[in-house]
Amino acid sequence: MLEHILVWARGATLENAYSRDRVVYRLLQQSGIRLSAFSPLISALGDIETLVNRPPLVNAVWVPSFRQRDVAAAARFARRRGVPLIFDPLISAYDKQVNERKKFSPSSAAAARLLAQERAQFGLADIVIADTEGHADYFHEVLGVLRDKIIVLPVGADQSVFGFQPARPLDKDRPVRVLFFGSFIGLHGVPTIIDAVRQYDGPPIDLHFIGAGPMRADAEHALTAMPARTAIVSTCFEDWLDIHALASRIADSDIVLGIFGTTGKALRVVPNKVYQALAVGRPVITGDTPAFGERFRTEFPSALAFVPPGNADALRAQLVNWATDRALLERRGHHAHQLFSARFAEDPLRHQLVHDLYAILQCMSQHTS
Repeated sequence: MLEHILVWARGATLENAYSRDRVVYRLLQQSGIRLSAFSPLISALGDIETLVNRPPLVNAVWVPSFRQRDVAAAARFARRRGVPLIFDPLISAYDKQVNERKKFSPSSAAAARLLAQERAQFGLADIVIADTEGHADYFHEVLGVLRDKIIVLPVGADQSVFGFQPARPLDKDRPVRVLFFGSFIGLHGVPTIIDAVRQYDGPPIDLHFIGAGPMRADAEHALTAMPARTAIVSTCFEDWLDIHALASRIADSDIVLGIFGTTGKALRVVPNKVYQALAVGRPVITGDTPAFGERFRTEFPSALAFVPPGNADALRAQLVNWATDRALLERRGHHAHQLFSARFAEDPLRHQLVHDLYAILQCMSQHTS
């Protein structure tokens, strides 16, 4: 039924796509589905452009992460071709602008317009992909998507890049290496990490930050102003790296930090880095949120540790606990990879995605026949 899918988005590419999209494209291609990409010059007029630059015959149109602006034109094209439109937004633009960035007040006319616009965009899709149950609930309850049109597919990790790497020996003379990487925005809970580090009183650790964003400058200033801790905590900051170098940094670490924010979005998301760390075989400490459902908790529980979001003291205590028990820390890494292999590797995600897609498409065909 699905032999050829057209990935439709301004800037669409199959080779250097965003991490979520890279994983999904690999899953589809591994299932024997051919992919082509169409990048309109103007998002709103993309369907008109196809009258001149005709895309190939396809069985479905796929709009990838963050590309709400492309949905309307892609939907018109899909309807003209008589094929389903699949939308994998990853986030809600309304949630990001109103609740996360607080660019608009929820009661403002601008917020109302944005909500109405996004509800209309999501309503054009035949199938909507969500990365967590929390986002599925949000898409249904706030954006009006019918639950039987939603597939929940975890983000996973690109295993061609983030493959398992055995941990380096952790002898008593080497500080434990702790890694944080991210965009330094509110959902990451960077102030919680900083407060935990300022209170840290365990064995020596090296804390490595990678990335850039609005909270990075404050983080650097706060940590350079704590000379009394330099005997047990050393820190360094590095700008964003290419994806292969990032995988190497994960492999060099002993512990990876997840997110600790308390915003609504933080409670609904499992970030890329959690899956990437598990794939490489590094245990994760992260905020205890509803987004981390049964798939993360029923097997290999030592692979992750959960602390209350925003609770710096709990994070400090967990870092001390893990850095103190070095033998268990190494086993945590093996459990991390086992958890990834069982729940989030390409094989289980591919089988789930194909099964769920065909189930919805079959239901659609029965309703139209």
